[in-house]
Amino acid sequence: MLILKRERVSVHPLILTCLAMFAFAANSVLCRLALGGELVDPASYTSIRLISGAVVLAVLLSLRSGGLKRPAINGISSAALFLYAVCFSFAYIDLNTASGALILFGSVQLTMIGFGIWSGERLTAIAWSGAILAASGTSG
Repeated sequence: MLILKRERVSVHPLILTCLAMFAFAANSVLCRLALGGELVDPASYTSIRLISGAVVLAVLLSLRSGGLKRPAINGISSAALFLYAVCFSFAYIDLNTASGALILFGSVQLTMIGFGIWSGERLTAIAWSGAILAASGTSG
């Protein structure tokens, strides 16, 4: 009798980072194509994004855990995601790509750093220097 064990496969962080950056870029391109070509309005685009994202997440969770369980809903996180998606979609109508990317990635970085500090993380002098340098828009 052959028994197969399910083992966790470790994926290198560099590969995951590259995949995340590719996903961010693809998201921006798809948004630009849909909204820039006036194929859909921002409100409909946001609705399609959030609903399709929820469906894909549900499928992935059901495959991973062997079935869907009743999710724990976090109202603040849900509202933040909705606000981000609405602002992202409507901003793409008036902002050029470079400005949009700068605002998007800067906002994500500030959110991550802010949450870390709020959670008790202590930034090192190098981390503070990097954050200040990035916020200043200069390149050392």
